[in-house]
Amino acid sequence: MRYLKKIAGKLVRVGYKLTYRLIPVDPKLVIFISFHGRGYSDNPKAIYEAMKADPRFEGYRFIWFIKNHRKKDVKIPGAKIVEYFSIPYFYYLSRAKFWIINCKMPTYIWKKPNQVYLQTWHGTPLKRLAHDIDVAKDTTFYRSGISYDEMVKSYDVDVARYNYMISPNKFCTEVFQTSFGINRERLIETGYPRNDFLSNYTNEDWMAIKRKYNIPLDKKVVLYAPTWRDNSYVAAGYTFELQVDFLEWKKRLPEDTVVVFKPHYLIINQYEKDTRLDGFLYSIPASAEISELYIIADAMVTDYSSVFFDYAILRRPIYFYMYDLEEYASDLRGFYLNIHQDLPGRIYRDEKEMLDAIGHGDYDYSALERFNAMFNNREDGHAARRVLDVLAKDR
Repeated sequence: MRYLKKIAGKLVRVGYKLTYRLIPVDPKLVIFISFHGRGYSDNPKAIYEAMKADPRFEGYRFIWFIKNHRKKDVKIPGAKIVEYFSIPYFYYLSRAKFWIINCKMPTYIWKKPNQVYLQTWHGTPLKRLAHDIDVAKDTTFYRSGISYDEMVKSYDVDVARYNYMISPNKFCTEVFQTSFGINRERLIETGYPRNDFLSNYTNEDWMAIKRKYNIPLDKKVVLYAPTWRDNSYVAAGYTFELQVDFLEWKKRLPEDTVVVFKPHYLIINQYEKDTRLDGFLYSIPASAEISELYIIADAMVTDYSSVFFDYAILRRPIYFYMYDLEEYASDLRGFYLNIHQDLPGRIYRDEKEMLDAIGHGDYDYSALERFNAMFNNREDGHAARRVLDVLAKDR
């Protein structure tokens, strides 16, 4: 069956390559893709919601490509949902004037000169990206085991198609030029549209999200959001071996505190529920919109994930639990920042020491202020509007 699917997929791609030029571009059609069709989320979601309300895009049609959308029962008011990597998917890619996408597209995708591809990307990087990764030439990447040259070529092919790429800050404007090999003229330093919510949310939003995940309104929340490891995977996807003892967290954190655990969206393995943690640990699906969890979290624990760049906007404590620091820094991709000087929080190697610091409220807010001045100076709640000001010129 897998072999037949592979053959069918190849035939569809060949047919697409032969026919995409024959399909005229609809000047009022926009397509959206978030994380390779995993759902309705991130910067594309924020741009869609802003575009839908903007009179300059009145009369436009909007299409979201989402995997298994019928099974997931996804509903997006005002938009049509099309199955990711279906025949209609290729048709609408050929038809749409605007592409709003937050991830690297496959090399077999073709774009016409009169189509506009906005690459929103999905985070300020701590870990090195693409051309900036300094490894031996025989290093392989991802589950597919592609070579370094193949990896960077896959970025180069996609970047050549971009009309615009969002940069959330001056740091990314510099880093994206070297990592993606994109010229400065195509980078729009607007801030991230998804972060407008962090500046504009209301107390009603806060209560609605707590109720959505059945988290008590009277409890403080510690969000644990670790990243994936490039070198930990099985045939089906990336795995993550949990290296925390949540029973110890329950023992050491104050009684008025609960923990929300949100794995990275690439992680495919599930975590066994421990009934002893009922009422204390709330495990959230990897596909959930993490910005919702930011606003209900009174503090964050992470490792090498870029989530802390966005969470810092809220000016709340961030603790870095890097139990595998030497292995991660040397065996994987390396960092852009000096993590011992530039992070908006202290690095902990000892779990108990970190938990005691959280419980006692030990945190240096001055480091957070310095960090925000450098990385979040564009996050004022109006990033989506700035993006649409750029796109409106290409209508």
